[in-house]
Amino acid sequence: MGWITRRTVLTITAGAVTAPAVSTATAAAADTTTAAPEGRQAASGVNPVLRTDLVTRVTPRNNWLVTAVAIQYSQRIDLRGGAVPLSSFEVKATVGGQTAARTVTRIYSNNAAEADDRSHPGRPGDRLIIELDPNDSNARAAGTDPLPLDRAYSVRQLADVRTPGGEPVLTAGPFASRNDDVISPVVDDFVAGSFTDSAGFELDFRLYRPEGFVRHPQTHTRYPLVVTLHGGGEVADNNMTQLTSNRIAVTFAEPERQRRNPAFVLSPQIPLPRPMDGPDGTDWTDAKVQAALIELIDTFVSEHSRDVDRDRLYLVGLSSGGRGIYSLLAKRPDVFAAALPTAGWGDAATMDSITHIPIWADHSIDDPVVPYREGRFGNPGTWTLMNALDTAGAQVSRGEWANDLPKAQFEARSRALLRQARATRSHVLFTSYTPGTTPVNPHLAWAQTYENDVVIDWLFEQSR
Repeated sequence: MGWITRRTVLTITAGAVTAPAVSTATAAAADTTTAAPEGRQAASGVNPVLRTDLVTRVTPRNNWLVTAVAIQYSQRIDLRGGAVPLSSFEVKATVGGQTAARTVTRIYSNNAAEADDRSHPGRPGDRLIIELDPNDSNARAAGTDPLPLDRAYSVRQLADVRTPGGEPVLTAGPFASRNDDVISPVVDDFVAGSFTDSAGFELDFRLYRPEGFVRHPQTHTRYPLVVTLHGGGEVADNNMTQLTSNRIAVTFAEPERQRRNPAFVLSPQIPLPRPMDGPDGTDWTDAKVQAALIELIDTFVSEHSRDVDRDRLYLVGLSSGGRGIYSLLAKRPDVFAAALPTAGWGDAATMDSITHIPIWADHSIDDPVVPYREGRFGNPGTWTLMNALDTAGAQVSRGEWANDLPKAQFEARSRALLRQARATRSHVLFTSYTPGTTPVNPHLAWAQTYENDVVIDWLFEQSR
């Protein structure tokens, strides 16, 4: 078997600032200011920019977006209780050869290059965070592939920022700064690697390792392993879009989720040219891909035998990834503890071999890409597969509700369905989404799947 090798992580690097930063002060003045006491530095208005970084976010519905700019200054920013007017800064983005302004929504100081989701954000620090409207048409950080974002953003200060008492804090000037780097929270925590199987077929993958393992690898605490199978749109050679095009692997690596359910997260990517030799023309059922995937999982678990809980291996996938789940479960019915297939399809004749496996499936009733009943390529969709499981002896608990409910209401419906399943000792659950309620596109049934704490907590409760 081929051993797992680590590849250089695909990063979007950016060059140096192309012009003197926002402050119009001379270098000599800046040096003099640097030597002054901290309180005086912030109020002098002379506080040069050291670097400018873009901050991105993988979102449930709009994929990978640039959501903030973080400007680092040489000195701590002291607003003396004041606020930074939104009109003080202008942010422009060049995406796809087109340059247009981004909409500034909040500005505040911080001590790290990260957005603050609190209703009253910010804390004293040497960074200024400029949050941007995620609904801007040029907010995207990726299409099929990550967009070239090095030096793609310019930031210019248009007006002086002053304390409530009128003292200058940050001085406007004629020059704009360009972004030096791109920071992708959570995504940056995945290492990149590749695996070549015994037949010579190579799969790239990204891997998240739980903090406890990274800090104390010798303790041999056993963690669950979540394997995520991307959809057909993420087949590529970038080892990136399986993380950023849909919020699936990233969800399981979020700090809050890892505090609740620490786990390894393994996210392989199918390479180009697109393999299409599977029995119904899909990718995860392609013989070469599936053999490599099985060997990758087996090898990873074997090499981490003291660190991975073999009784808690989970499969999560969307669209053609859901198709891959149904196929893989049938081929390896004694390996996985549970699965979350979304908007998938499969072979109804194999359902009798997986009746013992806990599954929580979901699908939009009006899905035009993978029809809810008919599926694709001659294999039926989720509704028909759930009927086949019922017939084979696995009692299926079913619920239907809108896919655009607020999170609290959405989870309340999920919680009610789970109570129903437990009352009838059912370990297969099926959520259908009412037509016309799935945001963006009816195929994107996963709009709330991986944000749903009820479903994810249920997954981690399962063990072989």
